[in-house]
Amino acid sequence: MRNCVAGLVLSIIQKARSMLTLEHLADLVEKNRLAVQARVKEFSLAGRQFAFNSEPAIMGVVNLSPDSWYRESVCLTTETAIRRGKILEAQGADIIDIGAESTLANAAHANETSQNSKLIPVINALRSTDILVSVETYQPSVARACLEAGANLLNLTGADRAEEMFRMVAAHDGAVIICYVQGPNVREVGDFDFSVDPLRIMHEYFARQIEIATKNGVEKIFIDPGLGFYYRNLQDSAVRVRHQITVFLNTFRLRTLGFPVCHALPHAFEYFGEEVRCAEPFFAVLAALGKTDLFRTHEVPRIKAVLDTLGIS
Repeated sequence: MRNCVAGLVLSIIQKARSMLTLEHLADLVEKNRLAVQARVKEFSLAGRQFAFNSEPAIMGVVNLSPDSWYRESVCLTTETAIRRGKILEAQGADIIDIGAESTLANAAHANETSQNSKLIPVINALRSTDILVSVETYQPSVARACLEAGANLLNLTGADRAEEMFRMVAAHDGAVIICYVQGPNVREVGDFDFSVDPLRIMHEYFARQIEIATKNGVEKIFIDPGLGFYYRNLQDSAVRVRHQITVFLNTFRLRTLGFPVCHALPHAFEYFGEEVRCAEPFFAVLAALGKTDLFRTHEVPRIKAVLDTLGIS
């Protein structure tokens, strides 16, 4: 198995060699030396302090939708979802992110009633044990119900009605993950715009959204480039992985906005195949090199091992 995984990683590196040489990394740092030194806001959630400038955090995933393809994270009952959340926390997750609608393009849409009936019992149970909970949604009624149930963090996967969502978060002294999305929400995207530097347009987008969020009282903000969203022209594996690697390595440029960066780690199934559970740890290395602050993952113990190893001085 070890040789197999090494071969898969080598395959990715060969296809993206121009981005993964020491010369490229040195050039990236040289051109953005001030950005490399950027520091981000640190804050607490429900009394737990996060020191993003010195220690990244981990977000574990619990999927309540049967359409989610990462089978290890899918929980079809309240009991299994609660158990997985507790296990992920014990394995090293700082926050548990739960969602009741898959982001896959062909997944069924889940209405607000269906989502709330799945999400709220899990939120109640996890918060009763002081586990920090994030909820992924773009629907205001779902966000409201989950924040009222005790969710600490809104993983906002849409841009529509953003001001309303931000006001909800502020009213509950919560935090928000502002996801970059070219479209009204994660389920309604077309082609990704590559006409300019993706990091530049992300920076401009986040600057606007941060201004709106802070004006509406939100003080605790993460920004997320949305690398797992299913744009039509990112279905080609080489194009998608190259884009993901580019953004990972340039993450520190987004930190100049002053807020921590969250990344949902991707899978590159076309390269990893049966070893797909090794993909997130591979991408975690690239994300860490780019100075990611919050790692959203289905593979908490593997990512914790990677970060612990990279953190050895």
